[in-house]
Order: sequence, then structure tokens, then C-alpha cells
Amino acid sequence: MSTRKGNLTIYNSLTGKKEKFEPLINGFVGLYVCGPTVYSHVHLGNCRTFISFDMVYRYLKHLGYKIRYVRNITDAGHLENDAEEGEDKIAKKARLEQIEPMEVVQQYTINFHEVLGRFNNLPPNIEPTATGHIIEQIEMVKKIMQEGLAYEANGSVYFDVEKYNETDNYGILSKRKIEDLVSGTRELDGQDEKKSPLDFALWKNAAPQHIMKWPSPWGVGFPGWHLECSVMSTKYLGEQFDIHGGGMDLKFPHHECEIAQGTAATGKKPVRYWMHANMLTLNGKKMSKSTGNTLLPEALFSGNNQAIGKAFHPIVVRFFMMQAHYTSTLDFSAEALDAAEKGFHRLSEAIEMLEDLSVQQSSSIDVQKLIDSFYAAMDDDFNTPVLIARLFDASKFIQNVKAGKAQLGLEDFKSLKAKMNAFFFDVLGLQKIDQDEDDSLGTVMELVLSMRQKARNNQDWDTADSIRDKLQEANIKVKDGSDGATWSKN
Repeated sequence: MSTRKGNLTIYNSLTGKKEKFEPLINGFVGLYVCGPTVYSHVHLGNCRTFISFDMVYRYLKHLGYKIRYVRNITDAGHLENDAEEGEDKIAKKARLEQIEPMEVVQQYTINFHEVLGRFNNLPPNIEPTATGHIIEQIEMVKKIMQEGLAYEANGSVYFDVEKYNETDNYGILSKRKIEDLVSGTRELDGQDEKKSPLDFALWKNAAPQHIMKWPSPWGVGFPGWHLECSVMSTKYLGEQFDIHGGGMDLKFPHHECEIAQGTAATGKKPVRYWMHANMLTLNGKKMSKSTGNTLLPEALFSGNNQAIGKAFHPIVVRFFMMQAHYTSTLDFSAEALDAAEKGFHRLSEAIEMLEDLSVQQSSSIDVQKLIDSFYAAMDDDFNTPVLIARLFDASKFIQNVKAGKAQLGLEDFKSLKAKMNAFFFDVLGLQKIDQDEDDSLGTVMELVLSMRQKARNNQDWDTADSIRDKLQEANIKVKDGSDGATWSKN
């Protein structure tokens, strides 16, 4: 762990510029990241966001901060298409599969943790759920109503955006003007009970067929999607905290609504620094389930997909993501992943070379300047692509020392070894992988899954199940999906 604090700058989405990072409490950082809605398998876009903030968490720890990292689980209140009306996504999944909603939550929460574990993400300090904080959500709605910034209508409670905007700025994060939002809003079913089309639900009256519902002062219902993050971040990090993160798609309306709710309930702006990870594309096109241009992590790890067509180790995929700044769009393609894989192994080999380098009396380069460049990259809004470039500079120097073309003194050797390992393993979150073993397993699994699929096509269920069970004994899990089977190591 380092104690080099004070140089970090963060791009603040709220102000639109890079700012020096100054935590509210000296030596302590409150970090909140919007977690998944657990009604389906986690997709690569989600993973990019969580890997990005895992890196942020890691670097802040490396700098010597004490951090409370909170990442929620949305297990209620998130309606289809992020709308004000419709069915809860988890309840819909439960109805279609004829299981309990909490079975859906459990199944996909486990999948979420398994996938992030394969990417070597660290767990958050606290992982609260929306359903575990219904009472607190009701209490926050009461506070906002007491401030005159929310109203009840037919058992639902809505946030009064135009009233709020009289003294505050709804649109401060997304840089949208309320006049433009009003003129651009179309009428929706059920909107007549709202004072304005901009008003959003804090609490929704539940229809008789709605599965997930709770008693409240306004009748039986369920919390609005935006409310949960305001409640849980406030409970665990206080009325004001340092960093709030999430995907770029959450900036409006979700995070905009969070600011409004928090300000209305406490009279304080809840967050100092708003950070947003950007989106992914696949082969140059937007990832979309509707167009079929999508890719699940498990399919990428197994190679059982048409978009990329080759298996890539989760750590290689993580390294690939680190080669782009978290605020930039990143395109997944076989060529780009191949290049990242080769680069990862080159860098890994250089780190291994450090173990048995011949040490001289002095160094032929300024090693401290090289180490400082690692910090300069990360202090510049967590610039991982520049950090990786500097690590490659270091690896070239290591190779020259190994070949007798450069010299490395003893103290510099100790410093370089410590920092190379710290930034590769601890900050970037990478791991050593056996290249030959991983490539061989991918090839074997492609053949095994092909044999199993042939048995399934012939309705030879005994053979198909036997293959699956034997793989399970070898700690390899097989999942069947509409696009074929995928595999992962347990």
C-alpha cells in the first residue's frame, strides 16, 4: 500500500471537468456504485462498469485510503423499459418461469457474483438490496412529502419536479433544461394522475396482480426504482459522500433523480464526484438484444459464440478493458482481443523475468522517474491505458537488463519489482494465467460441447447428461441457452 495521496484528479460528470480529489473526511472515501437488476445473466456492458469501479476501488486502496464501497442489488421496483407503468422485471421473469421472485433474484445474483469473480473483481464492503430497505424507502418518501416536494395520487407518490426546480436545478447532472424536457415528453398511459409528465414515482400503487408489494401509508405498493439508491447510499455513506459511479446510461434519468431526491430529503447535494463508465460495442455496432448483436461473458470465455468465435480468458478480457479509458467507448472484436492477449502475455513474461534479474551497482535509467509515471497515469483520472503503456516501457527495460543491454541497481530493483507487481496485480487486478493450459482447455471443451450437442440433437439424453455430470465432477459447469451451451470453470 502506498501513501501517495493528494495528486489524484477525477473527471466529475457533475461539473464536466477534471477536479482534484478531496474526500469529505480526511483519509476516508465513500464509494457507491449502482449494482445490477438481477432478472437476467449479467452482460458485458455491466461487467465493464463493475470492472472499471473495481479498478477505482483498488487504486484508492493502493493510495492508502480507507474505503467503504457500497454496491446495491436491485431486486424490486425496476419496471420494464425503465417506465413508470408496467410490470416489475423480476416479477415478470418469475411469472414466466413459474417460480418465486426471490428464486429469480438468487439465481441471477449468484451468476453476477460468479462472473465478477472470474474477472477477479473484489467484493464491495456492503451489498444491500432494495427489498431489504423498504422501511427506509418509505421514510425517505415521507421526508420528501414533508418538504412539499412530493404528492400522493391514487395510492402512488410522485416527486414534483417543477416545484423542485423552482429552487434547485433538475438537470444539473445531464445538463438538460426542464423546458426542453417538458416539450419533448409524450403522453403515456396512466400519466393523468401526475401533475407533470416529468414527475417520477417514489412509490407506486400495486395492481392486484402485482407480485412484489408492501404496505405503506399510501396503500399497498412498491418503491420507485430511483429511490433505492438514494436510500441505501444515505444509510451506509451518509447524507453526503465522495464518489457515485455507474454506467453512462444511468446518468439520466436515474442519477438525475437521485440528486433531486437526496437534495429534497436532506437539503444537501448528496455526492461530490459523479463518475460514469462508457458503453461497449461489438464488432463496430451497438450491443443490443433486439438485433442479436450481443455477447454474454460465459460465451466469450468458452468461445461458443458467433460474434468472436474464440475463447478468451477472463483476465485477458479484463486486461483488454483496461486498455481503454473507462470514459471511452470500447469495441469488442476478435482482432482487438487477440492483440490484447498477446500484449498481456508479453507483460506477464516481463514481470516473471524480474524474479531472477542480475543486479548491478547502479541503473542505466532513472527508475524512480519510471515508477512516478505509473502514478502520474493513474492520478490523471485513473488513466489505465497510459499506465499500461508505461508498464510496457518498464517491461522493455527489464528485457534489456535480461539481455545485458541495460543495468539495474539493487535498490532500484527492489522498488521496480514492488511497483510492477503492485500495479499489475493489485491496481489493474490482473492475475498470472497458464497460456498453454488455457488454450488447450478451450480446444478440448469446444470438442466436448460439440459431442454433447450432437447427442442432444439425437435426443440421446443419457449421453448428454453424462457428459455434463462428468464435467461437473471436473469443476466445469455447463449452461444450456438458446444460442447453445457455454462452459465455465467453478
